[in-house]
Amino acid sequence: MLLVLSQTLTILSLLIFPALVVGNGVQTRFTNERHESELARTYHKVQSSTSHESSSQRDLSALETNFYTTLRHIRFPNHRIRVKKTVFCDPTVNVYTGYLDVDAGAKHLFFYFFESRDNPDRDDVMMWINGGPGCSSSMGLLMELGPCSIDMNSTSSNGTLWNPYSWNQAANIFFLDQPVGVGFSYADYGESIQTTEEAAKNVHAFITIFFETFTQFSGRPLHLSGESYGGRYLPVFASEIYDQNTIARREGRPELNLQSVIIGNGNTGISTLYPGRYEIECGTAALEKPVQSISNCVRMKTALPRCQKRMQQNCLDQFDLINCRAAIDFCDSEISAGMWASGRNVYDISKMCVGDDLCYDEITLIKEYLDMPKTREVLGVETANNFTACSPEVGVDFGTHMDKYNTPTQFHVAGLLDRGVRILIYAGTYDWQCNWISNKMWVDALEWSGSDEYSRAQWRDWTVRGRVAGEVKATPLLSFATVRGAGHMVPHDKPEESLAMIRKWLKRQNL
Repeated sequence: MLLVLSQTLTILSLLIFPALVVGNGVQTRFTNERHESELARTYHKVQSSTSHESSSQRDLSALETNFYTTLRHIRFPNHRIRVKKTVFCDPTVNVYTGYLDVDAGAKHLFFYFFESRDNPDRDDVMMWINGGPGCSSSMGLLMELGPCSIDMNSTSSNGTLWNPYSWNQAANIFFLDQPVGVGFSYADYGESIQTTEEAAKNVHAFITIFFETFTQFSGRPLHLSGESYGGRYLPVFASEIYDQNTIARREGRPELNLQSVIIGNGNTGISTLYPGRYEIECGTAALEKPVQSISNCVRMKTALPRCQKRMQQNCLDQFDLINCRAAIDFCDSEISAGMWASGRNVYDISKMCVGDDLCYDEITLIKEYLDMPKTREVLGVETANNFTACSPEVGVDFGTHMDKYNTPTQFHVAGLLDRGVRILIYAGTYDWQCNWISNKMWVDALEWSGSDEYSRAQWRDWTVRGRVAGEVKATPLLSFATVRGAGHMVPHDKPEESLAMIRKWLKRQNL
């Protein structure tokens, strides 16, 4: 899940500090910019400036806090990054926020970047993306794995609390609000991104510009991580990076050192989603006793074969937009309707839903915090829209294009594994929405060069400080781990266990 910030940004004083940097055959332009507020929208206007050349790339830590520095790349004429240092969330590390501007500045994707608490000059780099589609990665930051968490009891002076289990204990980490329209990301004229494949090109441009400009990160291992609809996003994003690396290698250009993809409770294998939901509700895959009524379970069991057959014929064997949509509507009405009507938290069936349909009290407080003028000024937020955790408009756009159904995403996973990219699939056992049974089923059925080795691997417990945290099945390239007692958002429910898992994964150690 993700978060958004909005409200007008106070006008920053005009400071000009440009430089044209040339190094490793890459040209990157730096320009300082002023923010001007115009009613409901704040626009950036690039100021004219002189430039000079330098033989070295810019040091990230040298950025200013009171204006954005603009980064341009000769190979991405339609993209630029505006970034500044800020004082937000974690006072022990360097923190940066900014925008990726796309299509000559018409679309603006907001990001946070936190350096590692351990060894920022050597640690790996990770990007975290929440799901939806349309949910803000600010939720992952302030509710799950970020350096600070929203203060639920109003005991702090600034609205957040230190998170000792943040994943920046082990890595430098980005949080990106994408596609446009998510979180603090916005478009000047209502433009949108409507497919994961389209979004992947912007993510690749963003990472490339950043890594090739700030060469302290060149060659660092890169890990793409996320949850929920991230199970669709991340394999496609990683595939775009890998394919572009192949072109870069052929042309003698720097490559991104893509090492792994990390997916938590992902929506990857659409054909297994509904049988998994049945097992979570009507079996003991999550709780000791089924949570659904016998009559509803009988109805679900009866409908399940028809649901799977219709999906296989119309969504998988041959994609037909109208008939695939009809199949999904049938499956939702016959398999999912009972849980939606139950009042339970579909992200953690051990609890009842509270608040809005996202079911967590934290979300209201995060919205209030990110809507505060002081917070938005510190972050450099431009859009005047109030924060929403998930954008319904983005969800509708992706849904209209049947984004998660028109291409089986597990094919991307198989392609990455066949090319040596490591994959970690983890899942909290209490999640119904993108449940562990569904994920286990598609992983078990995955066809790739190491599938025989994976099928021979044995399940075993994995532990944290002597306590069983879940079960794991692993080969050198593919690992699947359950997290006991966690729901859809594992770092929220089991923060110590999630950090222990990530530490071991980054170090290539067995869970």
